Amino acid sequence: MADPRRDPGSGAPETCGLEQILEALKLLLSPGGSGSSSLQIPKRDVLLATLKSNLSALEDKFLKEPHWKKLKLLREEVASEAGWPQSSVDVTWSFTAQALLLLLCLKETMLHLAASFNPRKADPRTPEAAPALSPDTLSISQQKTVQSVLQFVVTLGVCPYLMPGVGVPLRCRTEFGAVVQDVVCLDAAPDATRRLYASCRVLLNVAQHAALGSLIFCRHFGDIAAGLCQLGFCPTKRKPLNSEEEPTACFFQVITEEERAMSRKALRDVLDQVYQPLAVRELLFLQGGPPQSSTDRKTPVRCQAPAWLRRLCGQLLSERLMRPSGVQAVVRGILEGAGAGAAGGSDAEATAADWKKCDLIAKILASCPQQSLSPEDYYRDICPQILDLFHFQDKLTARQFQRVATTTFITMSRERPELAAKYLLRPVLAPLCRCLSTAEIPESDMVPGTILVTEEELSRCVEDIFKVYVVGNEPVAVLVDSLIPVLGVLFSLYCFTKQSVSHLRSLCQEILLWILGKLERKKAITSLKGFAGLDKSVPTLHSLCQFRAATQGGIVITIKEAICDEDEALYQKVSSEQCQVEHLGDLLSLCQESGLAGDFFIFCLKELTRVATESEAELKTQPFSSNSLLELERHQTLLVEGQEQKLLVLQLVAVLCERMSEQIFTNIAQVVEFVAATLQRACASVAHQTESAVESQTLSMSMGLVAVMLGGAVQLKSNDFAVLKQLLPLLEKVSLTYPDPVIQELAADLRITISTHGAFSTEAVSVAAKSALSKKDPEGKIEEQQQNSCERYTGVSHGHLSQQQSLEKPNQTGLESSAPLSPQEGSKPSTTASQTATSITTEQLQEVLLSAYDPQIPTRAAALRTLSRWIEQREARALEVQEKLLKIFLENLEHEDTFVYLSAIQGVALLTDVYPEKILLGLLAQYDGSKDKHTPETRMKVGEVLMRIVRALGDMVSKYREPLIHTFLRGARDPDSAHRASSLSNLGELCQRLDFLLGSVVHEVTACLIAVAKTDHEVQVRRAAIHVIVLLLRGLSQKATEVLRDVLKDLYHLLKHVVHLEPDDVAKLHAQLALEELDEIMRNFLFPPQKLEKKIMVLP
Repeated sequence: MADPRRDPGSGAPETCGLEQILEALKLLLSPGGSGSSSLQIPKRDVLLATLKSNLSALEDKFLKEPHWKKLKLLREEVASEAGWPQSSVDVTWSFTAQALLLLLCLKETMLHLAASFNPRKADPRTPEAAPALSPDTLSISQQKTVQSVLQFVVTLGVCPYLMPGVGVPLRCRTEFGAVVQDVVCLDAAPDATRRLYASCRVLLNVAQHAALGSLIFCRHFGDIAAGLCQLGFCPTKRKPLNSEEEPTACFFQVITEEERAMSRKALRDVLDQVYQPLAVRELLFLQGGPPQSSTDRKTPVRCQAPAWLRRLCGQLLSERLMRPSGVQAVVRGILEGAGAGAAGGSDAEATAADWKKCDLIAKILASCPQQSLSPEDYYRDICPQILDLFHFQDKLTARQFQRVATTTFITMSRERPELAAKYLLRPVLAPLCRCLSTAEIPESDMVPGTILVTEEELSRCVEDIFKVYVVGNEPVAVLVDSLIPVLGVLFSLYCFTKQSVSHLRSLCQEILLWILGKLERKKAITSLKGFAGLDKSVPTLHSLCQFRAATQGGIVITIKEAICDEDEALYQKVSSEQCQVEHLGDLLSLCQESGLAGDFFIFCLKELTRVATESEAELKTQPFSSNSLLELERHQTLLVEGQEQKLLVLQLVAVLCERMSEQIFTNIAQVVEFVAATLQRACASVAHQTESAVESQTLSMSMGLVAVMLGGAVQLKSNDFAVLKQLLPLLEKVSLTYPDPVIQELAADLRITISTHGAFSTEAVSVAAKSALSKKDPEGKIEEQQQNSCERYTGVSHGHLSQQQSLEKPNQTGLESSAPLSPQEGSKPSTTASQTATSITTEQLQEVLLSAYDPQIPTRAAALRTLSRWIEQREARALEVQEKLLKIFLENLEHEDTFVYLSAIQGVALLTDVYPEKILLGLLAQYDGSKDKHTPETRMKVGEVLMRIVRALGDMVSKYREPLIHTFLRGARDPDSAHRASSLSNLGELCQRLDFLLGSVVHEVTACLIAVAKTDHEVQVRRAAIHVIVLLLRGLSQKATEVLRDVLKDLYHLLKHVVHLEPDDVAKLHAQLALEELDEIMRNFLFPPQKLEKKIMVLP
């Protein structure tokens, strides 16, 4: 199409300077050539007169100016080699031809200057100096001149000769374009097609220079591409008789087939040369859209692109897409062409929010072009590029591309699920599939410490899953089914991230919550069973793999080292299972609104029923012969696995009872299933004669829940009664078989009420409903609810979770805090819990005092907490027996259960706050006593009581300063190291609150601390001594310079001694903290902050 670049030194005439050529170009562009400014002259006449005047002025310059001779000779040489007509009756073409000749002269001159340029070597003495500028470089003003000339050339030499529908018509661009369309004479020679061919040929020739090419293609690429499409691909037609279609019909009678082939080649070359998003955008403009209609007569309507052009642009766009990085080019071209500017520009965020554009790009990318051999070949080439769209670093660009990639991902998965699973989902999930329990790890990777999944791979995998599934939020079947096998690994990763800080924690949590919400309920329950370890068929993390923190803050998956110690291996397994169950409880606590947590809780209750009712005969080992040792081993293994499953179910139920709130049940059906599970367990217990008092109470509470629903707490409909009728067979069985007559009667009455849809209700049902609504917690706090309110039915299920928890683990004190008092002593628990908010009776007080000696741990602990609350509320009847209360609390200090003795510690502290003079001295004597009188554990518990008392007394502790300090200082010399550390800890709490009252004993305290910190053999005691100094400085703050002025220097020397010579790191840390406190105090003392305030004195 274009002439090859000519060698500047091959016999060409001497070139002139750039300034002279640019001056000639400016002369062509000078306005006002008509010499008249009358408003009555038509614009087309003004334009024609200006063009003629500028052409005449240019010719006069060439004839009259001697220094223009070189430019004239260069122009003649270029014109002789041009080979296209340069003169015409049409002024517009004559003007265009002269502008094209001058552009060719400019290009030749710039090539000659660049070839003759020999830059000097850089001076090493001045390396900061800028390199010499090439002489063919155009200044800013010169570039503007060239751009103006190019605009005239394209407007006068390309656009008027395009067929209707090819490119944007001049009339639709600007008012000046409409004038040009009227000025151009298409009937004059040379032919319109020949003009278009010459203009495109010269512009491509000029564009061979890099600087000029950038000026041409950045603004006029679309028009040049439209001209080349018309020249090379427009089909041949015969010349019609109608003269109005002359440009279209005569087109192929002017240029040869060789010139058409050159045009086609030039189009493909220039498409490969330019910025690809620009090529995509311009091809989309050329392809056009559907026909437009407009009711406004003043607005010109653009014609639809011809069919051959639409097909051509589609083919060229497909070729752009199939190139390397073609997906990015298409995405950038569409987004930038849609008004977003450059990707990541100021409007990028607005474009990212436009889902319509993203859907359009997704449909384009998901459609297999005709050039591709098959859809599978297309997906194989395109899918890696789509996945790369997820991994941009720039935030704004990433937002655009990620949204497009997500939409494309979902569209491909919906249209071609098999290919999407193979080429999109499989590469994304590959790092997780690599370490599944069902995967085969190569022997070369079995070495302990081998990294199976790197930090970058795992982070990218989780982030991509989050972008596709959670951000896309389209539960396409292939997406959901592909993620199910790796959910076990994702949950294990989530559990690992919960142990430390990781950016993947929130991503894993959102992914798990999303998939659990989108799965069918049965599949979701199966996945949760796999998470908990109840279903071994669910794929999980490979037994040889483990997660490990990486160096860059991420996580890697490695091969774990074999553990030789069986006890250590067992401990790690048990602790891992416990952590997974706890983290599963945390995850389910976020799924309560969807009802998934309630369904899984009911499943666990049913599993618990199966575990509780399993016959002992099934666990007995069958007799085996001496030749069947293998069968015996297998049988024993199954028994062990069964026991593990039972323990796991118990632990899971306990965790769910602890973590779930009262909103766990979201509909009537779930409440009915919960009650049905309880009734089934009760029937099974009766059949196996294993019923207990706690289970009886749980059954009563469950039936009370049904009574509450039937009593009006929930507005029941006919559909709800249909669900409740599922309980009728179980209620009938309970009414016939359960040994408790009260429960039998209630079950029968509930059955009648459900059968009659609430039309008949006995007094027993009403009493049960009122009792359930007025149940108290173990400490006696009333859950106040109005019986006539439409309280949500799930609100009353919270108390039943606590009852269920007490049933499942009656001997584990960690869960007994939420269990009710044991009903073994008849009405004792209910009496304890039925107090009013105003006062207590003597009978209530006596029953609670008796409960404080109950052998059942929950009952005893609840009684101690009830007594503590009465003391805190200053109940007169309780304070009258303060000596008996003190005796009870002190005796319960000896108890080994944590819940009991902590409740006793709280009671002693509260009682001492009421009667400090009567009780404090006795506690000090007990704390200061020898080991023969009291055990070390009891003395430590008394020390905890004294610490709480010191904190509670606050400023009033100064009254008991002497006995407290003397006791603690004597305790610092006790033979027991634990007691010494306790005494020093209490001493720190005391000194922190004495302020200036510490002055008289400051020397004794300091001497004690220095001696202990330097000479004590136990590291815990030395740590406590240094910590006392930290508390002392922190409590005194700016008062330290006054209170400790005599010993401040000794304390400073002690801290420096510890920092330099102490072998224990924790003690060093305490000393460093104390030095920082001291440094801050001294800085504020020496350089007090300046207060910019002004005092105003009012004179009398």
